[in-house]
Amino acid sequence: MESDRITIGTLLVCLAAIAVVETVAHFVIPACTCDPLLVVGAARIIETALILLTVTKFDKGLSSIGLMPSTMFQGCQKGLIWSGLFGLATAFAFITLFLMDIDPFALIKVNLPKTTAQKTLFFAVAGIIGPIAEEVFFRGVLYGFLRRWGIMIALFGSTLLFVLAHPGTHGLFLPQIIGGLLFALSYEVERTLIVPIAIHILGNMALFTLSLIF
Repeated sequence: MESDRITIGTLLVCLAAIAVVETVAHFVIPACTCDPLLVVGAARIIETALILLTVTKFDKGLSSIGLMPSTMFQGCQKGLIWSGLFGLATAFAFITLFLMDIDPFALIKVNLPKTTAQKTLFFAVAGIIGPIAEEVFFRGVLYGFLRRWGIMIALFGSTLLFVLAHPGTHGLFLPQIIGGLLFALSYEVERTLIVPIAIHILGNMALFTLSLIF
């Protein structure tokens, strides 16, 4: 992977755009009569659009964040393979924890909304829109910027900031730590952002589905 994909200028513009959108959303949510998740979803879409516009204007286009049209289909295929292998590893870890009399679901439980409509919206925003927005920024922009100082700094630096961006998580932030490392590693290996996007979406959907069932 190129070590200078994202410039400091692009990073700062993206950070400023996210800060502005998040600030506006913070004031809109209390004043809005609609479900707050709608505002959050709209904010994530706007942030993603602004980041894509920024890298297109100031860097080498969408390829600078690993979004090459030619790799879309292959990226989805590889994302499924990575997700399948990670799912097998997770199942083995769950069995091991059960044998040790540890409830693995307590480590990954997500508090879901109560009504069916709210659950559907939650799955859409937190399961699809959120992962796309987060991968575009944390892996596409942030990892791409940190990569100039080597794989390890980019890997752990982007993961640390990814974990810190989820302050509402209970416990040891285990899903975010494992997910952040996995998403960054898959991006480094496959060189297309479609792979971590696919893993992130499928992983979130699996977490939410398990929380819904158990």
